[in-house]
Amino acid sequence: MQVWKTINAAREAIRIGGASLRPLALVPTMGALHEGHLALVREARSRCAAVIVSVFVNPTQFSPGEDFSRYPRPFERDCELLEGESVFAVFAPDPGEIYDADAATIVRVAGLTDHLCGPFRPGHFDGVATIVTKLFNILSPDAAFFGEKDFQQLQVVRRVVRDLNLPIEIIPCPTVRDADGVALSSRNAYLTPPQRVQARSLSAALFSAKDRITRGESDVSALISDMRQKILDAGPAEIEYIEIVDPDTLKPVSRADRPVRIALAVR
Repeated sequence: MQVWKTINAAREAIRIGGASLRPLALVPTMGALHEGHLALVREARSRCAAVIVSVFVNPTQFSPGEDFSRYPRPFERDCELLEGESVFAVFAPDPGEIYDADAATIVRVAGLTDHLCGPFRPGHFDGVATIVTKLFNILSPDAAFFGEKDFQQLQVVRRVVRDLNLPIEIIPCPTVRDADGVALSSRNAYLTPPQRVQARSLSAALFSAKDRITRGESDVSALISDMRQKILDAGPAEIEYIEIVDPDTLKPVSRADRPVRIALAVR
């Protein structure tokens, strides 16, 4: 498995690999890998000739006061996991390799970022859209794989590819959960044991609402109220939002009588 630290090294290796690497897959990550990331890698391997995994804790997608400095960075362990998955290469640049000190260009997706996490994480999706565009430009993948856990991010990336006419297929992959229903996340390491137990209420609320919608209930207000109560019953929590939205526009809907996505963020 190759490890690239510079843009030039990545581009040269891809040039030398030529057609033998095509179709070429990219799995963008910030490291601290878990089974959710590895599921993306395995899906990419099943579809493409070679897989590149980027490991880059992107400073521009962290809002002020967030956890950039303490975000876990177990790079050697990540590489061991990826080598076991027959990954072709890891692209792990330093921030200075990606962003010049006087960088003045950002990629911003309007509309999709006005709701859900957008108001709570100012600048976050600008950082996501910019780094993804850079990775696509540097590595020239044919396909890129993203988890549905971060559904708003997935839709932002899809819009970037569509609006900028990038020749890349965006492939969504289902959220991977622990046996108790909690979605896998690198940030789960921050949770205390009691918080980890309390986190089960999020997936319980989601699946309860999904079941009710499947049975024909469409009153969004009632569904959200029930989800909120289930979460608060589990213990103290700061609910940033619980929304039922159109999957394409991410705008809230008044009735769940068509395909929808249920989204929530809780501290």
